[in-house]
Amino acid sequence: MVATDRVNELFADARHMQSEALKLLEGGDIRDAAEKAWCATKRATEALVLARTGREPEIPAQTSAGLRRMAHEDERFQPLRNHFNACVKELHVDCFYDGHCEPEEDVAVTIRNSGPFIDQAEFLSSG
Repeated sequence: MVATDRVNELFADARHMQSEALKLLEGGDIRDAAEKAWCATKRATEALVLARTGREPEIPAQTSAGLRRMAHEDERFQPLRNHFNACVKELHVDCFYDGHCEPEEDVAVTIRNSGPFIDQAEFLSSG
C-alpha cells in the first residue's frame, strides 16, 4: 500500500471517530464521546506523522514523539501538539479512564476542537 493511501485511510478514520464523538456528546454520553474524540485526534496525528516522515507510528509514544519533533522544527505544529496533549490528559485519562469529566463544558469544548484539529493536521500533512 502506498503511504498516501494509508494517510488518507487514517484521516478518514479520524473523521469517522470525530463524527461518532459528536453523536455521543449530543446524546449525553460525554465519557465515551471523550474517548472517540481522543481516538480521532490520535489517528489524525498518526496520519500527519506518516505523511511528514514516511513512517507510521507503531505505538503511542512514537506518535507523540513525532508530533513533538515537528513542533520543535516548525511552530505551526505547536497548536496541534497542545491539543494532542490536552486530549491525552483531559479526554483519555481524566474523563474516559478516571471518569472525571468535569467541568463538562470544558470537556465538550475539547471534544469539539478535535474536528478543527483534524482539518489542520490534514492541511499540514501536505507540506
